[in-house]
Order: sequence, then C-alpha cells, then structure tokens
Amino acid sequence: MIEGVLRHCTEMEIEKTYVDSHGQSDVAFAFCCLLGFQLLPRLKRIHAQRLYRPAAGEPDAYPGLRPVLSRPIDWDLIRRQYNEMVKYATALRLGTAAAADILRRFTRVNLQHPTYKALIELGKALRTTFLCRYLHRLDLRREVHEGLNVIESWNGANDFILYGRGGEITSNRLEDQEATMLALHLLQNCMVYVNTLMVQRVLGETIWLKHMGVTEQRALTPLFWGHVNPYGTFRLDMTARLPLDLPTPDAAPDQFLIQGV
Repeated sequence: MIEGVLRHCTEMEIEKTYVDSHGQSDVAFAFCCLLGFQLLPRLKRIHAQRLYRPAAGEPDAYPGLRPVLSRPIDWDLIRRQYNEMVKYATALRLGTAAAADILRRFTRVNLQHPTYKALIELGKALRTTFLCRYLHRLDLRREVHEGLNVIESWNGANDFILYGRGGEITSNRLEDQEATMLALHLLQNCMVYVNTLMVQRVLGETIWLKHMGVTEQRALTPLFWGHVNPYGTFRLDMTARLPLDLPTPDAAPDQFLIQGV
C-alpha cells in the first residue's frame, strides 16, 4: 500500500488512501502519518477494536467508553524514537529502502527494537483517533465506502480483462512481467476511452440527460465491462451441417489433421 502511494508514476499528490482491513496495521498508520497522507481503512471487525487512553492515571476519565478502552499510549517512547522514525520514513520517501525491506528487518528477528515499538505506539494513537472520527462522522464512513467501491470496481475490471492463466503472472522473468502489465494498462486505457465515448453519446441525447439526477451523476463511471466479450464471437449457421464427411483416400495428410481424422 505504501509503495503504491509513494511511487504511482503520476504527478498526483496523494492525500488519502482507502484500504480494506488487510491493508492497514498499526505500523501502516504510523508510516502514513510520517509520510504526510491519511490512511482510511474500512474495518471489518470494528466491534473488536480497542481505544487507547491518551494518558495514564485517569481510569475514570471516560466511563462510557470503559468496555472498549485499553492501556495508555507510551508517549515517552515515541519522543525518544522520533528521529529514528523520521529516518525510516525519509528512506521510504526517497526510495532508498522499500517498505517490505524495512518491515522485514523488524518483524523477522527484532520485534523488540525500540523504533519498531515506537511505530506501534504511534500507530495505536492514530488508529484510536481514526476510530473516534469514523464512528462519529457519517460522511467519513460514506467517503471510505465510496472510495473503496471505486477501487473494487477497478480491480474487478482488471480481473475481467486479465483472464489469461487465471489472471496470474506465472513467469519469473522481468521482461514477461513487464509485457503483461503493459498489455493490461493498454487494455485499461482502451476500455475507459471507449466507455467514455459511449457515455458521452448517450448523454448527448436530451431525453436521457433529463432523467439524470444528482445520485445518477455521482454514479457515472467508465469502469463497466458488461458489453465486453473477451473471447470473440462465434457465428454458427444452424441451418447448415458441419463439413465432417470422411476425406477421400487420396487426400493430403494435412487435410486429415484439419478434419480431425
């Protein structure tokens, strides 16, 4: 997720990223904050989430939230390791280290590393803030849901047009992988371009445009593929018989192969 936001080959400035439950974690919340964009997940098991206390020594400060409250955040650890966290975030921003390499360095044999523990603490604080906003604001929940619907629609289109070999890249050769992805990007652009022209033609008729309300306009998207047939068209003449007669003895060998004999 972090690599995709940082290196997306466009000039767009990313301010928010929408992910499902598997795309978020405490460390992800921390790195997203340090890198300057918001992580907005749609949490599947939101009833199992816990809120962390902002300070120690206040056990009765939030009586209504007591069933979901956990321990206080260790702010001192975050302050001590702040420079180290910024160093790793800068390495991600500049591309001198990949997110997977940094996390692998911590999670493989060094879970007790103070910087990793500080990232966890910062992530828990940010997650708590996000949960409070998420539960309080209906517009935020709708924003996350709509953003993920766009992403899921795009992924569904990719799965549909990249149907060869089950949609999987089976080659380990970098050249083959690049060729597959370039072909996928070409198909994406062609489909979106053709769909946009089709939508423009339909909306060019006044009778259809009058029926378009605010909700219908918000739902307009070029990411539809119900009219696409990736397997081609087979035209069968049901009034004629297939030429399946046995070949003559003096027929050429390739004729036997063509007729399946």
